[in-house]
Amino acid sequence: MSATMQQTASARPTPPPPAAATRRRRVRRAARSTGFYGFATALAVLFLSPLVWSSVRSVTGGQATGGEGTYGTKNYERLADYGEGLLVYLWNSVAVSALTVAGTLVVAVLAGYAFARYEFPGKNLLFLSALAILMIPHPTILVPLYQLFGYVGLQNSLVGLSLVLVMFQLPFALFMMRNAFEALPKELEESALMDGCTSFGALRRVLLRAVLPSMITVGLFAFLASWNEFIAPLIFLSDGAKFTLPVALVSLRSGEFGSVDLGALQAGIVVTAIPCVLIFLLLQRHYMRGFMSGALKG
Repeated sequence: MSATMQQTASARPTPPPPAAATRRRRVRRAARSTGFYGFATALAVLFLSPLVWSSVRSVTGGQATGGEGTYGTKNYERLADYGEGLLVYLWNSVAVSALTVAGTLVVAVLAGYAFARYEFPGKNLLFLSALAILMIPHPTILVPLYQLFGYVGLQNSLVGLSLVLVMFQLPFALFMMRNAFEALPKELEESALMDGCTSFGALRRVLLRAVLPSMITVGLFAFLASWNEFIAPLIFLSDGAKFTLPVALVSLRSGEFGSVDLGALQAGIVVTAIPCVLIFLLLQRHYMRGFMSGALKG
């Protein structure tokens, strides 16, 4: 019996030494990390290659150099002098984006706070009605809105265009802000009320700081959507001096007698993309925090 047990024990595989097991775990961990970073790098190259190509093409070629040297800025010079001028189109885009971001944040913060903290008749129905805008294709409601704005004098107006873009951003913004306020403990607000603050004072002095990442996320989404919007400005703006940058670039692409200035168009793409890239890089940390805290609740 004892001999059989000894043979069985000797037949069992000897467990590897701790150093070998640790080494294998490190190899597996390194392989997973290499695969992850390799995949992420491939995605980054895939998404950045069009922008890099446009940047290179905007300063190279005969249209950019005029036959002089290897690199030149003639594409940007023609872009700056096109139509009403590049600065006019940039100012229009900045104005529309700023009004859209401000309007979206004001409405979404106040409405999100009300939906998260107050009970009133029809609360859930009103919230679902706001979210229902997501299910309606935006181009289908632009023509009725254009006719409605004609009665109130907001056609061909940057303010009217901003109001339309605010409406498009409200469902997502309202969802994010309501969830952000619901994620906060009610004790924060109650302590502020006990110290003598009103509901609006507690919101302004305490709660806004706590939901700042979600506000940055909402503002970033509103900026990117309004900065790159094309269909709504094309319908609501008829004066060339009020065109935003995307509409101006399409007019540049059409050209005169069907001609296309590809060099200036590439320069316009670079000018349009730079603010989006810079703002996202500056706010990406807050964007991720706000998106995770606001989107996962509920």
